[in-house]
Amino acid sequence: MPNTLAGRGSEVHARFIIAWACCLIFYFLQYAFRSAPGVMVPELTAAFGLSALGVSSLLGLYYYTYSIFAIVAGACFDRYGARGVIPAGMAMLAGGAILFGVGVATVAGLGRLFQGAGAAFAFTGAVYLAAHGFPARHLATAVGVTQCIGMLGGSAGQFAVAPLIHGALSWQQFWIVGGVVTILIALPALVITPGGHDARTTGRGPMAGRGSIWSMFTPYKAVLANPQSTLCGLVAGLLFLPTTVGDMIWGVPFMRIGWDIGYAEAVDRVATVPLGWVIGCPLLGYLADHFRRRKPVLIGGALFMLVTALVILYLPHDLMPPYLGGFLFGLGSGAAMIPYTIIKEVNADEVKGSATGAINFLVFAISALMAPVYGWALVRLSDGVPLSLPVFQKAGLIGVGGIVLAILLSCFLRETGAAKGVAP
Repeated sequence: MPNTLAGRGSEVHARFIIAWACCLIFYFLQYAFRSAPGVMVPELTAAFGLSALGVSSLLGLYYYTYSIFAIVAGACFDRYGARGVIPAGMAMLAGGAILFGVGVATVAGLGRLFQGAGAAFAFTGAVYLAAHGFPARHLATAVGVTQCIGMLGGSAGQFAVAPLIHGALSWQQFWIVGGVVTILIALPALVITPGGHDARTTGRGPMAGRGSIWSMFTPYKAVLANPQSTLCGLVAGLLFLPTTVGDMIWGVPFMRIGWDIGYAEAVDRVATVPLGWVIGCPLLGYLADHFRRRKPVLIGGALFMLVTALVILYLPHDLMPPYLGGFLFGLGSGAAMIPYTIIKEVNADEVKGSATGAINFLVFAISALMAPVYGWALVRLSDGVPLSLPVFQKAGLIGVGGIVLAILLSCFLRETGAAKGVAP
């Protein structure tokens, strides 16, 4: 299938780009809301009267609705366009934040579900707007910048929120204020965001009003019938695994138990991984656009990620400066965003939203399925004794194997860059 964006040449649609910039704020906030509970676990445990496991289960509700609404979001963008859909996502995120701040466990659970549902519209909406606003040669860069802003939000949800809830605001006030701020951003977004699927059109999207409400999911037939879409989802999901499961869940225990370093330093070292994402996502996206080739940058970034993962897992931890390893690992893992560009380029223009929804669903489904597998591996390998460095190193082969498999699958992806017909 030819690159469906190639014909757009150097067109820049200013209104879509302005709306994209507004949606970046939405994406920043949802990432901050996603990561913020991690710095207030003691407060949540005391307020809700739950065990640590209970609090973890409560917070995990976010990902159930996020994965489901990733599909809904993509269909909504293709059917209705961005106007109305993005502000609706913001409203759900804001309502979820306010409900979480009420301080009652059952209400907080409902709020967390709303947060996940609303958050699913942020990245899909930003990529949808970028695909309609930027020329094809800058799309990978725009996607990289989008993820960069999200990771900045994730970092802010830890570094900025921790002192905030122990100073100017209580943890409950943080959520309520955050919800109000999100609503205030949703209002201009409703005005700014174009109503059609293209800057040269007005009104509702081309699929609006056709057939029943279930027909809005029809584009997924075209997306999922394309084997390249599934490959994109598998590659991205496998490259996400070492960060979503290895770093964000087990990174601190690995460093505390395996490397015998203090809690504060372990947290700081783990935090360098998303910092690497902040640089790696736009950098690798820029390289993919600059060289007009997607696959070499994707595979090169994944190989760099693989090497740094092996160094972190199996070589002495003082081999590199304390915070360099995590940063380099995050830098290479920015390659996981390139399949988000490829999946939009191997599918037709009218299903861009569904393409992003599909890959988002696949990525989060893989993480959701593999997280308990990794935990089960740790239990089996430890065989009833306390966790140790050798146990983490053996279980780490799951993430390493995922990267290797992603590299192999990347070889079967179709090159969609503008230079795909040029001999290397």
